[in-house]
Amino acid sequence: MSYEILIALIGFAFASSVTPGPNNLMVMASGANYGLRRTVPHVLGISLGHAFMVWMVGVVLLQVFVTYPALNLILKIVSAVYMLWLAWKIANAVPPEAKKVTGTPFTFFQAAAFQWVNPKAWFMAITAISAYAPQDRGAAIGSLIVAVVFAATNLPAVTIWAWIGVQVRRWLGTARRLRVFNVTMAVLLIGSLWPMLAA
Repeated sequence: MSYEILIALIGFAFASSVTPGPNNLMVMASGANYGLRRTVPHVLGISLGHAFMVWMVGVVLLQVFVTYPALNLILKIVSAVYMLWLAWKIANAVPPEAKKVTGTPFTFFQAAAFQWVNPKAWFMAITAISAYAPQDRGAAIGSLIVAVVFAATNLPAVTIWAWIGVQVRRWLGTARRLRVFNVTMAVLLIGSLWPMLAA
């Protein structure tokens, strides 16, 4: 991989990772509700889970989607249903009269598994492999290089959103405010489905 392509990949990975999307909205909500320490497994699950997804897309799945385009529609439907369910969970994390947050933050494996139904994660993975994977290293090694760069860039970008959530927590001292925040995050999560559904 040339220096120019590496810089371009890092730029794409950071820009696509730090901009609002399902992962970042969920991590911000987790930081606000559970604090940074309890959100760390969620952050690590996103970064490492997405890196594994990028590698798998490069090695296997890109060809599968070309061969069976109907799988793309199935993935959209499953993703939409799952994200609606997650939005409902976020909106109901704090009952109206609650004094503290109920529920639990995402685990490492839940966050890693979520990447497979996250439309933005699919877009990022397919674009990264298509545009930046070195062709002279073979599919496995070329995809691994892209996956490692993505993980290293994605981790600090996602952590920023968890930190923002922790800072927002200071202004969410009442159950009512936290409830409004969670419902807002849920609505934004649903709104993040629009680019996928409109495509």
